Amino acid sequence: MSTLADTLRELEARVRDLEATAHKTGQNLDAALVPLRAEVERLRVQAAAGAAPAAPMTRWARVGLARTPGRPTALDYVERLCSDFTELHGDRAYGDDPALIGGPARWQGRPVMLLLQQKGRDTKSKIKRRFGSANPEGYRKAARLMDLADRFGLPVVALIDTQGAYPGLEAEERGQGWAIAESIQRMVRLRVPAVCAVIGEGGSGGALAIGVGNRVIIQENAWYSVISPEGAASIIWKDASKAPLAAEALKVSAGDLLDLGIVEEVVPEPPGGAHLDPEAAAARLGDAVSRHLDELSGLAPQRLVDERAARFRRLGAYREE
Repeated sequence: MSTLADTLRELEARVRDLEATAHKTGQNLDAALVPLRAEVERLRVQAAAGAAPAAPMTRWARVGLARTPGRPTALDYVERLCSDFTELHGDRAYGDDPALIGGPARWQGRPVMLLLQQKGRDTKSKIKRRFGSANPEGYRKAARLMDLADRFGLPVVALIDTQGAYPGLEAEERGQGWAIAESIQRMVRLRVPAVCAVIGEGGSGGALAIGVGNRVIIQENAWYSVISPEGAASIIWKDASKAPLAAEALKVSAGDLLDLGIVEEVVPEPPGGAHLDPEAAAARLGDAVSRHLDELSGLAPQRLVDERAARFRRLGAYREE
């Protein structure tokens, strides 16, 4: 197990690498550097105090880690955890969407249907995949793959990583809201087990469209919310720079979501974040997903439908005394 000193050295090395990259390329990497520097400072204070417990990371720092360059993408996890993945293309109506991909595969040896929000690994692929923000054809493709999963009895595994559905004019012209609603409706009616994992960002209906699982889990430094902190700040304060305040108010962190009953499990990440040890992060995520699939595998199809619907109806319910 890594010690406090080991973790601190790893994070300091990561900060130096990012600073060197920013200086060499001229890129603005503050989104990654700010939370990492904050965590380094927190650990330095903790070390100076003799490893006494330090204040937890802020929710905004967690958002920064979810966006850190080098954090494993959905396909990175597929490469480490799956075999026989066959990507299926197109929605049979308009076209294909590279931001939301999927197809049959074996998850640690188990046949499944994968639904993946893929951000891209470099600048070129991120632009191609619109940073994981899908158009309507992406959600229609997801619904088509769910139909296939039901037909062949394949459990559905969804890896969620998006700030939200693509907000462009073309997406609205092709029925973005309707496509998301249809995907949600189709997923509620799945007669096979569905396990959804938030591996980075989980923003708005773009995430929920493939997030209606019997079980929803989240990695330690991922976030999940009805809107991104920047979007909320722009609406409430007309100032996106107030995103840290919005993140606190929205309670976007994994711990918050577990306390609120929105997720069933928080999957621990390696010290400093999944980007520092992708292999360990993949192993933990793979084991968590497989465990939940094992627990659901013996349930009858109608019970899976009923429990999934009941799970989401419970969210946000309250009683006035």
